[in-house]
Amino acid sequence: MHTTHTIPLAHRPPLVLGQRALVMGILNVTPDSFSDGGQHDHVEAALAHARLMLAEGADILDIGGESTRPGAEPVPVQLELDRVIPVIDAIRAAGITAPISIDTMKPLVAHQAMEAGADIINDVNGLQGAPEMAQIAAVMQAPVIAMHWDRQWTAETNPIPAMAAYFRRSIAIATEAGIDPTHVILDPGFGFTKTLNQNYSILRQLPELTHAFPDNAVLVGTSRKSMIGKLLDNQPAERLPGTLATTVQGYERGGHIFRVHDVAANHDALRVAEATLYSPPQS
Repeated sequence: MHTTHTIPLAHRPPLVLGQRALVMGILNVTPDSFSDGGQHDHVEAALAHARLMLAEGADILDIGGESTRPGAEPVPVQLELDRVIPVIDAIRAAGITAPISIDTMKPLVAHQAMEAGADIINDVNGLQGAPEMAQIAAVMQAPVIAMHWDRQWTAETNPIPAMAAYFRRSIAIATEAGIDPTHVILDPGFGFTKTLNQNYSILRQLPELTHAFPDNAVLVGTSRKSMIGKLLDNQPAERLPGTLATTVQGYERGGHIFRVHDVAANHDALRVAEATLYSPPQS
C-alpha cells in the first residue's frame, strides 16, 4: 500500500501524498521533445494547454524548456530561460495557483523559475549534476524531484540495488545542502540509459524501492516512452493504452505522482485504481 507524505511548498498549500495519486501534467515548451515538441512552444499555446490539463484533473504542472530525448542538442541557459519564464509568468498572471515544477538541469534556470512562481525543482540529474542545484533548492525552500540517470549503467546492471545507491547519494547531497531529506521525491527515470528489461523490472519491483525509502514519495514517469513503443512497436501518439497500464501498475506498487501527457485518461485510470485498492469515496 502507499506511504503517506506531506511536503510543504513555500507559497502554496503542501503536497499531500498517499492513497490519492497526484497527476503531473507535462508542459514541454520545446520544439524537439520526443512526443509533443513544437505543440506548446508559444506562450498562448502553453497557457491554453495548462488550462486544459488543470480542467482534466492535473494537480501539478511540469514545465520544461530542454528536451532530454536521445540525441537532443543541449540548450543554452538563456534560450531555456526565454522558453520557460514567459510561460510561468503567464500562468501566474492568469491567476492559476496550481503548483508548478520546473524541469531543468540548470541551476540558474531553476532559480529564475522559482522567482517567477515555480514551486518544485525537477532535476533529471538527481542533484548529482551541478552542485549549485541543491543549494538553490534549499534557499528557495523548494522540494526536489531527484530523477535517476546514471550514464554508467549497462545491460548487466542490477536495477534496484544500483538505483538505491544512486538515490542515497542524492538524498545525502540534499541533506548536506540543508534540504529536509523527506522533501526529496524519487523518480526512477524510466527510459534513461535503461534497457527494455530493466525498465519493466523496475516497474515490477517498485515496492522494493518504496520499502527502501519509506520517508520519500515516488514519482512514476512512463508516459508515451520507448519502453512502451519498443514493446508494442508503435509511435508516441499511439501509446496511451500502454501508458495507462504502466500508470495503474505503478500506482498499485506504491507510486504517488504520475507525470503524464494525457491527463484526463490517466486521472480516470488512477481514480479507478484508487477505488479498487481502498474502496470508492463515500457519497
